[in-house]
Amino acid sequence: MPVPRVMRPPREGGRHSAVLILFGDGPDGPDVLLIQRNTGLRRHSGQPAFPGGSLDPDDDGPVACALREAQEETGLDPAGVDVLGVLPELYIAHSGFRVTPVLAWWREPSEVRPVDVGEVASVARVPVAELADPTNRLLTRHPDGSTGPAFRVRGMLVWGFTAAILNRLLVLGGWERPWPVGGAAETVDAVPPVPPGGGVP
Repeated sequence: MPVPRVMRPPREGGRHSAVLILFGDGPDGPDVLLIQRNTGLRRHSGQPAFPGGSLDPDDDGPVACALREAQEETGLDPAGVDVLGVLPELYIAHSGFRVTPVLAWWREPSEVRPVDVGEVASVARVPVAELADPTNRLLTRHPDGSTGPAFRVRGMLVWGFTAAILNRLLVLGGWERPWPVGGAAETVDAVPPVPPGGGVP
């Protein structure tokens, strides 16, 4: 999995973290576990994301971190998860995180729900078929003016780092479906623009 230049970690610096990319056999076919972060958080407020977070001193590497964070956030039972491997470390420049994605298969799915309600608003198992459906795919315009892939699924607008990884995994897994002939991708603002005066009457 080649790392795009914009996501290549610097030689030093950055906060080490890990996320769990957990695929399973769900009621609507293969799916992936996502969380929706609460609004008002200092980082990634309101964004859909993979379960995960910063490495703690007690974590034995990124795999242990990803499983611990997923358990704390969603209540999943790590005993039912088979870790397949880790993807190359990625860098989120605007937050300074060095992220190791941990790829896993949910051999024995367990009940999931928002456990850390201070950070997690909701938890969803999103079918791969919905992510691959061109009618659920669009582009988002980021605050810096760039655009990137996005998905509108299960009442969420998935964009940024999480959408970039999902988009790449669809390609690598052979799940990507072509856009309709002559169809143009819808482009929306990832963060709605603030009206003049900051929206204050």
